[in-house]
Amino acid sequence: QVQLVESGGGLVQAGGSLRLSCAASGTIFSNNAVGWYRQAPGKQRELIAAITSGGITNYADSVKGRFTISRDNAKNTVYLQMNSLKPEDTAVYYCNRKTGGSVFGMFRVLDAWGQGTLVTVSS
Repeated sequence: QVQLVESGGGLVQAGGSLRLSCAASGTIFSNNAVGWYRQAPGKQRELIAAITSGGITNYADSVKGRFTISRDNAKNTVYLQMNSLKPEDTAVYYCNRKTGGSVFGMFRVLDAWGQGTLVTVSS
């Protein structure tokens, strides 16, 4: 059974940085594309960054230039470096394997959602 554990969230002031981690067990992360998603209060969960098994990345316009997704296949972990954080980045952040590589269009997630990690950005 695949388990995804997100960590690294917290409270940060606007302009600050955080690094999120997504550790997987029960699967080999390197075989799949992985995405970072977020769900803000009252909003739907959205894909914000994706990385393919080969390291190709893609980002939502809202985070492009500020967030960087990376992976360490040896540790079976995917990261999200978040810089220049804004109050509108406040959300619960999740990771999940996805179909479709780095594409943001039609895709589906492959695993049950983890508990997520809360990021709160104060103004």
